[in-house]
Amino acid sequence: MDNPKRGTRERLIGLVEQALKTPVEDPASYDRPLSEIGMTSLAMVTFLLAVEVEFDLVIPQSDITPANFESLAAVEALVSRLAVKPGAG
Repeated sequence: MDNPKRGTRERLIGLVEQALKTPVEDPASYDRPLSEIGMTSLAMVTFLLAVEVEFDLVIPQSDITPANFESLAAVEALVSRLAVKPGAG
């Protein structure tokens, strides 16, 4: 089970590290495009599914856009928005 006390940012970084199979060591990576830190389309699918499982939510097809998955910051904003919707989780 996930640890809700662990911050969303730390959880997302962990998921990216799992998808990329490499540590995200540069703190500036949080705002950089995921493609610049090595995210491929296949890794992105893995990451997207892991986000749904980790945060116990379903990302609507309409929210699966390049803008929402451009950076970790964008994904964090998406997760925050989805988590407050009634019925999420």
